[in-house]
Amino acid sequence: MLIDTHCHLDFPDFAPELAETIARAKARGVARMITISTHLSRFDRVKAVAETYPEVFCTVGTHPHHSHEEAEPTVEALVSLSRHPKCVGLGEAGLDYHYDHAPREVAQRIFRIHVQAARETGLPLVIHTRDADDDCAAILKDEMGKGAFPALLHCFTSGRALAETALQLGLYISFSGVVTFKNAEYLREIARDVPLERMLVETDAPFLAPTPHRGKRNEPAFVVDTARVLADVKGISAAELAIATTENALRLFSKMPPLDAVA
Repeated sequence: MLIDTHCHLDFPDFAPELAETIARAKARGVARMITISTHLSRFDRVKAVAETYPEVFCTVGTHPHHSHEEAEPTVEALVSLSRHPKCVGLGEAGLDYHYDHAPREVAQRIFRIHVQAARETGLPLVIHTRDADDDCAAILKDEMGKGAFPALLHCFTSGRALAETALQLGLYISFSGVVTFKNAEYLREIARDVPLERMLVETDAPFLAPTPHRGKRNEPAFVVDTARVLADVKGISAAELAIATTENALRLFSKMPPLDAVA
């Protein structure tokens, strides 16, 4: 069994066949999917997917791309919304200097607000970071110094230094289909060195479909293909990788019930 720790099932890409998409994932052994919030104002849509499907859980938060468009969240609002029984995390929040859609100071401030909510609730913060390694590391170190909080770097494509900082701070690192791409040898080298007990696997669907599905719309069923490459990188069997990453996901997203429990 695998857990897709990051997908966007509320996106319009899945609307015509959401039930079939989830069924295909289950047929390939994907036991759980976490659909990730990108707009606080659209949390009702994210929540509705999680409420409809027992296998699906969700997070609440604002993506850095939209941090200048949305009303600035308060810690109190995030904490209140996170009390929903199917909400198992905060975010995704963080920094994206590749596109720079939001002013950096705004994204940084909202990132810290999400950190405070994660610290208060004990729910993990799903962190999006791209081309912002130094500032992300600085904020993580500063905030961790104010009090520990659980978190993961999702869809990791950053440099080795940020990976090492995250691991030193107790974070998990999640790999997406990017790790299967032909030109991502540097990323496979980093994945090789990430301790198995701190590794997660995801799709980020509908984006970044792994090999051999590149060019297609990504979906949770394809997490199996990413996991297979990660197993090869780690020199273990696909079954071992599945067991380890599933245990890791359940430990980090501790609000999720065990796989044999009714969601």
